[in-house]
Amino acid sequence: MDVRKSSATYERSIKIPSYQNLQKYKPRLVAVSKTKPKELIIDSYNAGQRHFGENYVQELVDKAHDPEILEKCPEICWHFIGLLQRNKVNKIVSIPNIYLVETVESEKVASSLNTAWLKSRKADKKLRVMVQVNTSGEEEKNGCSPAEVASLVKFVLENCKSLEFVGIMTIGKYGYDTSQGLNPDFLSLVQVREEVCKSLGLCADQVELSMGMSDDFEQAIELGSTNVRVGSSIFGYREKKPSTKITEELTEGVHNVKV
Repeated sequence: MDVRKSSATYERSIKIPSYQNLQKYKPRLVAVSKTKPKELIIDSYNAGQRHFGENYVQELVDKAHDPEILEKCPEICWHFIGLLQRNKVNKIVSIPNIYLVETVESEKVASSLNTAWLKSRKADKKLRVMVQVNTSGEEEKNGCSPAEVASLVKFVLENCKSLEFVGIMTIGKYGYDTSQGLNPDFLSLVQVREEVCKSLGLCADQVELSMGMSDDFEQAIELGSTNVRVGSSIFGYREKKPSTKITEELTEGVHNVKV
């Protein structure tokens, strides 16, 4: 697969939304590069892609510190989009060019990130974070419930001064047939944003929506997504991995096996 052509195709796609009442700025394309070799990341970067997403802490650490990526991709922006355990936050804050952690799901994780970032970085530079929402209610999905979001956002705003809250994120139910109508997970996230804004006195443009992947990013953009996470359509399909509910130590061990 030619990742340069794929990245360019998706960049064009998100410039031409079908609805006219969308947000004022172009949605951000995050190329999900988990399990993919650095060569594909570099090729995509050379094609103009800047934002990349990784699901596993150790894999992100390895790629972000890779000498070739550091040399050839100086403006790369890393997004962490997987399960984040409190004992891994120190690794996250050490990542060069970390742009956004999209998966804060509890006060404990937020507090740990806040403390670790404050210790490792300059106080005048904040770490961007999103709150992950389990809109589908599936047990295997991470994230807080929609009813808990406003409380968690308030906690971050009031107690985590080294973090910058920028939005909310959902993965949604896999395999939803968009021909059957609007994705209920996307609608739920839009509703959650409305409730958060009303509860905390925020404007909608202060709360980004991270939703939409390869199969449904167009509909997500139509509903207001500002951050779409596209992997297989850019880099090709990958083998299915164990659920993120499995301990991250096991998951990272699998990904570090050399074949």
